[in-house]
Amino acid sequence: MKAFLILEDKTVFSGISIGSKKDIISEIVFNTSMTGYLEVLTDPSYAGQAVAMTYPLIGNYGITPDMESKKAWPDGFIVRELSRIPSNFRSEGTIQDFLTTQDIPGIAGIDTRALTKILREKGTMNGMITTNENYDLEEIIPKLKAYKIGDVVSKVTCKEKYVLPGDGPKVALMDYGAKKNIAKSLNDRGCEVTVYPASTKATEIIEANPEGIMLSNGPGDPETNVQIIEEIKQLYQSDIPIFAICLGHQLMALANGAKTYKLKYGHRGGNHPVKDLENGRVYISSQNHGYAVDGSTLGTEVAEEAFINVNDKTNEGFAYKNKNIFTVQFHPEAAPGPLDSGYLFDRFMDMMKGAK
Repeated sequence: MKAFLILEDKTVFSGISIGSKKDIISEIVFNTSMTGYLEVLTDPSYAGQAVAMTYPLIGNYGITPDMESKKAWPDGFIVRELSRIPSNFRSEGTIQDFLTTQDIPGIAGIDTRALTKILREKGTMNGMITTNENYDLEEIIPKLKAYKIGDVVSKVTCKEKYVLPGDGPKVALMDYGAKKNIAKSLNDRGCEVTVYPASTKATEIIEANPEGIMLSNGPGDPETNVQIIEEIKQLYQSDIPIFAICLGHQLMALANGAKTYKLKYGHRGGNHPVKDLENGRVYISSQNHGYAVDGSTLGTEVAEEAFINVNDKTNEGFAYKNKNIFTVQFHPEAAPGPLDSGYLFDRFMDMMKGAK
């Protein structure tokens, strides 16, 4: 069956329908990872977006047990070529069947290189995936321009708290759309991890007396999370050690008066170099974000810049002064290096020990 990708600048790509046959309108973004498409599909940070994979062949190792959450989150999936015969001893099925089961529409057979060049040159834009060959462009474009991602954190967070047992420090993980490997990275280091819904009040977290707090990744515009930011202000005042990743990093900065802004086309992939300003080393990082913190808007008396993106010099992390708090924009749990930035979890462990 034919499928069409229609962008709000009126560009139309024609390809083949994959997955669900329903029509969707979403923000179109691209990911430059050469592998890890299942982790991309199950990353809650993609809620409200349709993802184009720049690597030309997707699905060649099938669906493996490497899901970052219990379901897929993107609105749509866009590929150059879909491998329909996976070859891997861990494969449990095809990506085509997975997309269908997860009710995610997609399109294959389009020039993803051309699509990516458009998004890089004009910036991220909204689009539609449809199987309707009689689409009316003049009717669709206003709908594309009107689309907003909205409140997606409440959509992806867990509904009630749960515990991953451990014999080590007790960590409260705030789930704004947390990837499974964040909790696992703490659990593997012996931590007892209690995962809390995003709407949990700061007083409940503080009264539970955790030895550390983790603020997770998540989707959407960070500035829309007004109530969560108010709760983080209270967590900041608690003096409990805090480590924040991606959206959590942005929310902590907003809670301290900083500003965020939308990047032209975002950082999404497993090959982004970041520099640790403390030791001068550069690490290859996994990233998935469309917004960044304006480092100049966070007072130097509050925090100092700890990481920068080597490519475009955007902020990638802060070390907060007179607080046991540090935050990073990238994903140290995603292991693209494969363990380049795993030391940040060890730093958090040391911070919790030192706070006793």
